[in-house]
Amino acid sequence: MLFKQLTDSWLSMPYHHDWLEKESRRLMAFYRNSKHPKGGFGALDIHGNLPSDAQPESMLTARMTHCFSIASLQGEPGAGDLAKWGVDALRGVLRDKEFGGWLDGLPEQSPDGRKQAYLHVFVTLAALSATLANIEGAQELLDEAKDIMDNRFWSDKEGRLQESFARDWKDPEAYRGGNSNMHATEMFVQLADVTGESKWRQRALSIVTHIIHKHAKSNKYLLAEHFDENWQEWHDYNKDKPTDDFRPYGITPGHACEWARLLLHLEAALLRNNEHTPEWLLADSKGLFETGLKYGWFVDGQPGLVYTHDWDKKPVTNNRLHWTVAESCSTAASLLKRTGDLTYERWYRTLWDYIANYLIDQKNGSWWHELDAQNKPSSVVWSGKPDIYHAWQLTLNSRLPLAPTLGTAVKLGLDRM
Repeated sequence: MLFKQLTDSWLSMPYHHDWLEKESRRLMAFYRNSKHPKGGFGALDIHGNLPSDAQPESMLTARMTHCFSIASLQGEPGAGDLAKWGVDALRGVLRDKEFGGWLDGLPEQSPDGRKQAYLHVFVTLAALSATLANIEGAQELLDEAKDIMDNRFWSDKEGRLQESFARDWKDPEAYRGGNSNMHATEMFVQLADVTGESKWRQRALSIVTHIIHKHAKSNKYLLAEHFDENWQEWHDYNKDKPTDDFRPYGITPGHACEWARLLLHLEAALLRNNEHTPEWLLADSKGLFETGLKYGWFVDGQPGLVYTHDWDKKPVTNNRLHWTVAESCSTAASLLKRTGDLTYERWYRTLWDYIANYLIDQKNGSWWHELDAQNKPSSVVWSGKPDIYHAWQLTLNSRLPLAPTLGTAVKLGLDRM
């Protein structure tokens, strides 16, 4: 049980753990429908149906494979078969057989597509979790994905990931992204846990040192999302695309909160493995969380976290994305575990209350993926309900220690109160 000394914390209450487990299972049931007959998984509509024109998507396949693998470790009947469906697609119809690696969808449908670091991070995560769950073919997938991450995307010179390449691994993009490096940080810590290779934790620390401790801290924890190829901040990047789904203009406060949690997982992993652990990891985590919520939460007269604001701290896209609240809530739980400061208990309850009152769709299932500024369902940035990843992981992260990482913790049974 978490926080025996804080008897009034939701994290210590059996009822709350039971509620989280029920919500986890409710989400998992909804996304079983995303299995695509061509292989892998596709995007569901708001009712949980796979549209007739839906195609297999590599990102969704990777994320669903990760989630089904973890569910299989928990004892979810049928989840292992679904995880294998995803592994088979990532090794089969979704894999670029000519040049290796993965494109956004079926290679024959995107012959001019680019190889994105963001996607390859999630393919590697899927392979990691499937390997933990002993899914057939997962180790082979992990070997390939890890090799690509090591030899294509990771730059020893930069100490971070490069962003993208043409399909044939030429034409590197003159852009560097905080988003892809953020998820690489998350995945690298898990990769170190599973493989026993400490270099991945050190790479995670290198990313965090540059993007957070150097850049974000110097901006008083306003998070730079976009950089040029020399890692100079690119503040007006995509100014004409404020609602871009992966690279929106300005600052995404939900990312500041998400980074804050990852710093705590990295700190815990370094300590657990008796490796050098910078003291600033906790301070930077607190700074990011505080700044993200200060300039993102309830800033336009309505509850919720705006998608983006500009460098003058004024909202740009007021729509609320479900993943931003899920990650902020998960970070509140993580900071509470790490510090015992009841400020984070209040945030944890406030964010779950918002999720329950606005985001959870009790009629159709899952969560609304996007709300407008009046907290009504919207589809400006995201349409349908394609993604389980952030919401489902929140129901687990709240119940798990900061280390070891999610898949390893579940395999050890640490999710059982």
